[in-house]
Amino acid sequence: MTDLFAGTAPYYAKYRSDHGDQAIEHLARTFGPDGTVLDLGCGPGTVAIPLAPAVREILAVDPDEEMLETGRGLAAEVRNIRWLRGDSTRLRELPAFGHIVMGRSFHWMDRRAVLADLDELLPPGGVVALLGPGREPQEEPWEATMRRVREEFDANTFTATGSFQVSGEHPHDVLVTTPFSDLESAMYEHRLTYDVDAVIGLQLSYSYSSPARLGDRLEPFKEAARKALLDLDPSGTWEHTEVTEVLIARRPTG
Repeated sequence: MTDLFAGTAPYYAKYRSDHGDQAIEHLARTFGPDGTVLDLGCGPGTVAIPLAPAVREILAVDPDEEMLETGRGLAAEVRNIRWLRGDSTRLRELPAFGHIVMGRSFHWMDRRAVLADLDELLPPGGVVALLGPGREPQEEPWEATMRRVREEFDANTFTATGSFQVSGEHPHDVLVTTPFSDLESAMYEHRLTYDVDAVIGLQLSYSYSSPARLGDRLEPFKEAARKALLDLDPSGTWEHTEVTEVLIARRPTG
């Protein structure tokens, strides 16, 4: 996992979209002000940092030290986040937590095994929260163009492709077969504007087109991407509506 995202942390922090205020507010209401929350696969704190003021404490856990260092830098004044190196196979080594949130990191895991562990580790009333684009995400207006550039540089595929449902199973379908089968879903939209630098930076935040994977092809890749984007739209500006699904999973009661 660490090698997959080598060199992506600054691009991830700057160019990956957040989940929007409404999604974070939904999490805050769910966890409550006394909640201790594990953000598993936290990256540079995309969820942990905006959520921190609304909860007691966040354990921000990621296998990539560069991601953790970036998060620490972004949240230097935030006192209730603990940045810890770890992954889904080492949950039992972590301090106690009352709830867990995962974003796209969930698709990298042995998901049913993780949920079985969480059934043992989460207290009664503990919540599993997932953030992602939902069942039918809308393709970004530049994606077909960038896909061709990535293919040109052999940087377009990996074991997981950035989808929220790499295995073919949507998280809904996984969760209903686990102890956390009581599901609540909400969808939130927020409109974002991207320029050429943002679209290129987004490519460099992905595992399959990371700076480490591109190596000495990085600068030619950036040049080819810039040319292709400006050929697509000389204005170099695109608007895109990001949709975030907040999926809350609980153990059934009664």
